Amino acid sequence: MGPGGKEDERETGGRKHFQLVTFFFLLTISSLLAPISGFALKTCRISYNIAKCDKMGLTAAPRDIPSAVKGFDLSENKILRVLVSDFENLPGLTQLDLNRNLISQIDDGAFANLIFLKKLNLNNNKLVTLGENLFHGLSNLTELRIMSNGIKAVTLTSFKPMNSLKFLDFSHNKLKHITKVRSIIQHLPNLRELFLKKNDFTTFHSEELTNSSLQLKALDLSQNPITDFQITANVFPNLTWLNIGGAPGKTPVILGVRNKTFFSRVSTLDITGLRMTLVDNRTLLGTVNSSLSSLRMNAMKNNITALTHISCTIPTLSTLHVRHNKLTYVSSDLFKLCFNIREIDLTDNKIKKIRDDAFSSLQSLKTLSLSRNKLSSVPYATRTLPSLGELDLSFNNITKLGCDDFANQTKLRRLRLYHNSIASLAECVFKDLVQLQVLKLQNNHLSNLNGAFRDCLPNLRQLLLNGNQLTALKHGEFRGLQSLQNLSLHENKIFNLDKGCFVGLTNLTDILLQNNQIRETEISKGVFNDLINLRRLELRDNHIKYVNNSSLPSAPFSRLSRLETLAIPSQHGKGKSQLPRNLLEGLTNLLVFNIRNIQLASLHKDMFNGTPQLTTLDISSNELMDLSPDLFSPIPNLKSLYVSRTSLRSLDYLTGANLTKLEFLQARKNEFSIISEEIIKSVPSLVYADFQGNSFTCKCDNAWFIKWVEYYNQTQVFDAYNFECNYPLNLKGTKLLHFDIRSCSVDAGFLMFLSTTCTTLLFMLTSFTYHFLRWHLAYAYYFFLALLFDTKHKNKQPPNQYDAFISYNTHDEPWVVRELLPKLEGEQGWRLCLHHRDLMPGKPIVENIVDAIYGSRKTICVISRRYLESEWCSREMQVASFRLFDEQKDVLILVFLEDIPTDELSPYYRMKKLLNKMSYLSWPRAAEHTELFWEKLRQALRTREDQADESFRLTVVDNQW
Repeated sequence: MGPGGKEDERETGGRKHFQLVTFFFLLTISSLLAPISGFALKTCRISYNIAKCDKMGLTAAPRDIPSAVKGFDLSENKILRVLVSDFENLPGLTQLDLNRNLISQIDDGAFANLIFLKKLNLNNNKLVTLGENLFHGLSNLTELRIMSNGIKAVTLTSFKPMNSLKFLDFSHNKLKHITKVRSIIQHLPNLRELFLKKNDFTTFHSEELTNSSLQLKALDLSQNPITDFQITANVFPNLTWLNIGGAPGKTPVILGVRNKTFFSRVSTLDITGLRMTLVDNRTLLGTVNSSLSSLRMNAMKNNITALTHISCTIPTLSTLHVRHNKLTYVSSDLFKLCFNIREIDLTDNKIKKIRDDAFSSLQSLKTLSLSRNKLSSVPYATRTLPSLGELDLSFNNITKLGCDDFANQTKLRRLRLYHNSIASLAECVFKDLVQLQVLKLQNNHLSNLNGAFRDCLPNLRQLLLNGNQLTALKHGEFRGLQSLQNLSLHENKIFNLDKGCFVGLTNLTDILLQNNQIRETEISKGVFNDLINLRRLELRDNHIKYVNNSSLPSAPFSRLSRLETLAIPSQHGKGKSQLPRNLLEGLTNLLVFNIRNIQLASLHKDMFNGTPQLTTLDISSNELMDLSPDLFSPIPNLKSLYVSRTSLRSLDYLTGANLTKLEFLQARKNEFSIISEEIIKSVPSLVYADFQGNSFTCKCDNAWFIKWVEYYNQTQVFDAYNFECNYPLNLKGTKLLHFDIRSCSVDAGFLMFLSTTCTTLLFMLTSFTYHFLRWHLAYAYYFFLALLFDTKHKNKQPPNQYDAFISYNTHDEPWVVRELLPKLEGEQGWRLCLHHRDLMPGKPIVENIVDAIYGSRKTICVISRRYLESEWCSREMQVASFRLFDEQKDVLILVFLEDIPTDELSPYYRMKKLLNKMSYLSWPRAAEHTELFWEKLRQALRTREDQADESFRLTVVDNQW
């Protein structure tokens, strides 16, 4: 292990410990606070736990889909191949849609990890062969759609893993031989519905399909050019739905059903377009004689009258479809045997005329469809149907309705008259329709209702009048419709609403008035006051425009306390608009309010004071410059907010809006440049956000938002990978999520490593310094103090208060008192400064020392072993040394009381350094010449200060060490 190995281990361990502590701390905090997190998909969006990736031009399955999704929609893309790795991270999928791609290859085991998949759609691709392990792992699949691929071959074990499959659509492929289906169904014991439409089968022999009974309930063999259809065994004992409608061709089908009981449970049979002789038709219908209830004989090539006669002899038959048979005239003979029929569909037959007694035998008929024909009036024949409950006359050429057109239709419940050319209604036209519940009159030419709804239709629930040319609604226009719940009047030309035009509609819940010419003055009349149970009111695309936000004299919707949806977007007119502050007064149960694109300039902060239940608000496509947080205070239950295409420059108003329940936020194409942390934290329940098309800034102000979008997973940020920066100019066009945010934040782990390393190094440096350099530091400290005090004393204190300051250790005080003081003060007359006598009490020791040294002409250091060991003596010498070096004068006198060998002076390098540059006096060596010692000391004290450049050398003793 290298020299730093153990230290690196300790550092890594410390970092891991820090991360672990941080993780548990954040986990604890997150358990107390609502999670604030986001995520973005590069190409898809999540809706109701389904990943929506359809119509994106994808060439491969995206890999950034959250693993928790239940559905994955990849339809209408350009995927060529399905890889093993495409879905391995989505084990919880229950439905997968790959419809309309270019898939020609699926790797073995590509679906192996999808053990919970229930539905798989592979329609409209380019698969040709199904391999052995293609569906490996799909043991719980119940529905497989694989139509329109051009599949020609299926291996024997392709479908073996799917033993739970119930529904299989294999239509529009190229199997050609029914024997290939055998390898499919033999491994599907639970199969109930099998669709083999248009696979180019020319024969169908039951023994080629299987040797055992199948549990199929529905079988579709339509649009196959089958010429030989043989059932020789009871392989479909549970079949109830059978479609063997033919494909275009000239060769008739040869039919052979060995036993009439083989189809004894079939209740729905479709033989649309089948080419078969009347004899074979009779034989086929004879096999279902005891069970058939619904028969479709559309686009038949045989005599339709003869086929109808054969069909109507089946006693259980109740529904008969004879569409697309080119009937232009309905005679009395066509249905003369259909006594038990309850539903007939004659849609798209080009019928121009119906004999008056054509339906006289249909006394049990409940439903009749004559849609998409060429009738010019309501046929008289319908009046002979006393039990008729539903009549469809849509998409004909009817121009008028007479008072007797629906005479005696007292049981009629649903009447469709839309897409005709009806110009007016007579007041008596619906007089007998006392049970009618649904009336559809949309897309005609009605310009006046002529009182048709004033006194009849007491049970009508739904009335559709949209797409006509109505211009006005008169007082009491709908007075007779006491039961009406849904009224559609959109796409007319209504501009006049008389007060009381909706009187009587006390049970109305939905009214659609969009795309008309209604103005605000019409609404102010109180026209909606009678709609006390109204739940939905649509007023988009009209001419409703207010010029200021002043309160109206009378709130237009004040009586609609049960209204839940109010929409008045996209109003026509020039100039900016306002909304009266009391517009919503009385709407205490309003849930949805839509005012998109009405050139709105502002919203008064009191606008929603009366709508406490509001959950959805759309104010997009307006010219709003600012919104007050107070605007949202009365609506704390808001869940969806649309603020796209406005002039708003920020979402700061959310920070004080108390929208804690907001889940959906759409704010496309605004001027937002920064999405701050405070904004996101103000909406803790947000699950979907759309900020597409804003002018983002690539700066550190957006660093938190970028990190939030990329790494967290509660809130989906739609299309975030395509967000572009507009600022700064050098980054214009750069993708926001490509902006490098590493320079905007400090890595916590690195910061911890750095601080730990610095602490360790500081500890090591401190230890080293204390052990080896503590005297250097002490000297530097006092050097600095001396410098400060030197400046102070030069400027403020008079020099030379004493001739000498005596620096000595207390153990050497007897020598100083008995020898030094008598000679220097007593005999020679010098003024000396001594610790115990002259230093000022109460002052700091350091300051006393510096004052004494700088207040004396000389400093005499009385040196002994104890002196060298004394900390304070050492500091006195350091200050005196500094003065010596600073003033470049002979101000320091060294007097040794003991002979100290060189090796003992080695630890005291500063003293040794001084002795290498200066002479000194030695008391032990002057034992026989004490008078000379005192004389030399006197001469040293007499050295003048102005002779700083003169070198004074002592010669009493040899200074070599």
